[in-house]
Parts: sequence; C-alpha cells; structure tokens
Amino acid sequence: MRQTIAEKILSTHANKTLHAGDVAIANVDFCFGQDGTSSLIIEGFEKLGKEKLFDSSKFCMFIDHSAPSPNVGVSTIHKIMRDFARKHSAKLFDIGCGICHQLMVESGSLSCGDLVLGADSHTCTYGALNIFSTGVGSTDLAIAAASGKNWFRVPETIKLVINGKLPVGVYSKDVILHIIRDITSKGANYRALEFYGSTVKRLSLSERFTMSNMSVEMGAKCGIFEADKKVLDWVKARSKRKPNPVTADPNAVYINVNEYNVNTLGPQVALPHEVDKVRPIEETEGTRVDEAFIGTCTNGRLEDLEVAAKILKNNAAHPDVRLVIGPASREIFLSAARKGYIETFVKAGAVVLAPGCGPCVGTHNGVLADGENAISTANRNFKGRMGNPNANIYLASPATVAASAVEGKITDPRTFSRRLK
Repeated sequence: MRQTIAEKILSTHANKTLHAGDVAIANVDFCFGQDGTSSLIIEGFEKLGKEKLFDSSKFCMFIDHSAPSPNVGVSTIHKIMRDFARKHSAKLFDIGCGICHQLMVESGSLSCGDLVLGADSHTCTYGALNIFSTGVGSTDLAIAAASGKNWFRVPETIKLVINGKLPVGVYSKDVILHIIRDITSKGANYRALEFYGSTVKRLSLSERFTMSNMSVEMGAKCGIFEADKKVLDWVKARSKRKPNPVTADPNAVYINVNEYNVNTLGPQVALPHEVDKVRPIEETEGTRVDEAFIGTCTNGRLEDLEVAAKILKNNAAHPDVRLVIGPASREIFLSAARKGYIETFVKAGAVVLAPGCGPCVGTHNGVLADGENAISTANRNFKGRMGNPNANIYLASPATVAASAVEGKITDPRTFSRRLK
C-alpha cells in the first residue's frame, strides 16, 4: 500500500485509501476546546442550529489557560462553558484539573490509531500515543462537535530517525529544540512527522509527549510515534477501548528522511523571539534570568518535576529570580507532593501554582515586566508570550531552567551532573 502512519489513520477514518494530497471527509474519535477557544466553539455550534452534540462522550472542554479566572470577562466565558456542558451532558474539566493536553492523555478517552481534533495548536501532543491528533480553528471544531466529522487534506510526511544515547544533563526537550533548529519553524508546514530510532525507543512516554507537543513549532500537522510496548502499556492502563496500533509500510513514501545522532548533543536553548533560534547552552550561559518557569503542556509532567527537584534539593533559587512551578495536572501535583518534590520547591523559594497553563499564555500568572528575561520549559517564546512584548523568553529543559534559577543566570545543568544521574 506504501502508506505512512498519517495516511493509514486518515484512510481508516474516511473509509477509503488515501495518500498525501488527497482530500476527504473523515470521522473523528474525539474533539475538545479550552477556555481560550470554547466560547467561539459554542457560538459556532449554536449557529449550526444543532440541538445536541454528535456524541457527548466524545467531546469535552477544559478551563486551563486562565484558571482560576483573572477577571470578569474570563469568568463570563467560564460560566458559558459550564452552562453548555450541563445542557449537553458534556465533560468539563474545571479550574485546578490541569492542562488540556495532559488531561487528555490521562483521561482514558484516547487510544492508538485515533483521529483527534482540538481547538488548540498543541493537540499534536497525543501523537506520542500513535494518534493522528491536530489543532484546528474554533469553527472547524464546532462542526466536528456537531457532526463527528471534518475535512482533511492528507499531509506529506517527514521521517525523523534519531539514534544514540542521551548524555547526562540532556533531555528530549534538547533533542526537539535541536531538530527545530535544523528544520526551522516553517520547514514542516502542513506535514506529518514520524519519529524513529534507538533514542526514541529509550524515551519514556513523558519524554515523547514533549517531542510530539513541539512538532507544531515546525509547522507540522502532527508528530506521530509507533505504538511500542511503552505506548500499549500506557493505553491499556488508562483506556477501556482496544488500541489499534498503526505502523507505516516498509516502502512508505516520505517527502524527506532526516537523521540525527545525539551521542554528543548538549543542552539547547531557544533565544528570543523565535522557537528555531536555538543555540548550544555554551553560547547563552551567563544571560541574566529574572523569572524561571517549570511547567506547561510541554514539560510540566512528573518526570520534569523530578529532574528539577533533584537540582533544587537543598538549593535556593537566586534572590533575584522568581521561580514558578506549574504541575500539568492534579494527578501530577498529588504525585509530586507524595514524593516530596513540592516541599523541595517551596523550600527553594518557588511559587507552586494550581495545575494549569500558568504563565505560559500570559493572561495572569507570572506576567513579565519590560526588559525582563524569563527562562521557561514552555514551547513558545514569541513576542508577547508570557504577557509582555517588551520582555525576553528563553526556552530550555527543566534541568536547565532549574540550574538557571539557582545561579540567577542561564546555566549549564551539567554543573549539577551528580544530581542528574
């Protein structure tokens, strides 16, 4: 058949064989909105004249971007969402539950081989579970919520082969930043990515979520991994639905095959104000840090908090640095508390937020002042991100952010190598 994973998933959901460039209507397994997009979804849904959702068990909403609400306007949107959820018997994840992308993979709503739409660009995160998941506009999401279908142009696929063993102090965040620098922020526009190689096989699910999450930073439609034992174990433990793993054909057609070796890769940092403006940490060391943020849908998982806690144990954040921690979900928050990470953060001088997006979007928590520098584990550093177009955002791994918080300047986490093993 000569099909990629993306081509196969879309073919299954369109009930016909598809290849790159084809356009088809496909059935959607799940769709959702968050508080930055749901008011438009609801408005679009009501304009369609539909009295009910196509399937209330396959649609949900999340209050995560501005949670708890910072102002009356946002509170009004939250109320509209709550009222709509009650009216249509749809699941609503309210304040404190966490970030939509983490809750989606925790909730058991997804399974291998699914086709998932979200009114949020980082919906591509679920590709780590062998899912074609992608972000769409609020109007398209309203149509999917009403009909259970949407149209798709089948993307071409870039195959990424990553081999080697990650050195101490280097993480999947460093790998994906390195790849983004190579491909650039527009180099994978409307294309699917497939991840392979010995490095990928060693990665945990948490590390894979980080990489699929940032696929969109290259313009990609989705970033998909194969369903190996780690993926199947995750899905079987959380979902009641049978997984349908999808693999590419041996002779599948790719628009490009990119190969990387990470044996000698060091920590990477994305400089303001472009995600693909990535440099080895040696070129950014010593840059002043005013705020350090560890969290988001990219790196707010338990493994990320563990790495940060190891560095911060018996260390204090620099007196000139505001250290902010945002667990990605309530489940992660509770696990971090049981393991003592939250106590470590508080003793280090950090502010630990309720699970949610936190400072990432810039609507309330942790807004930067003019001229300030933030180092963050988030996925974007555009002008205006974190609330101020006159501030600077550097992107890095949780280890690099934690080390930088301690030193008050961008710092190579390998300085703390004994704590990272």
